[in-house]
Amino acid sequence: MEDIYYQWHKIKSGINRLDSSNFYFKERDIWWCYYGANVGREQNGKNKLFLRPVLIFKKLSRKTCLVIPLSTQIKYGNHYFFLLSETNIIRTATLSQIKMIDVKRLRDKIDSISTAELNFIKEKVIDLIR
Repeated sequence: MEDIYYQWHKIKSGINRLDSSNFYFKERDIWWCYYGANVGREQNGKNKLFLRPVLIFKKLSRKTCLVIPLSTQIKYGNHYFFLLSETNIIRTATLSQIKMIDVKRLRDKIDSISTAELNFIKEKVIDLIR
């Protein structure tokens, strides 16, 4: 297990040196994100680069945003939400794992969702917090 954290630390150090000055992203986008090797029940990235698809839930500034990790596995419960992307792929959003990230963690845009779909997710997040 320690080896995984060491590998992630090397990748994270490289990500931190990236320039994000001309980076364009918006709410509703789905991106590959360097999500990392995290602690306990926190969601992790997959593969050697620790990547995971995420939904840009809220743009906070030019360099930060709130993201919700996504999965193609169907999961049920109060803190999951199924969404349909514009390319007709069904994904599960894990609402309880919402996270603020620096945009340096974003790698490639892969898809997006409709405004209506984002509004449904916002309602579900509010319900989860209540």
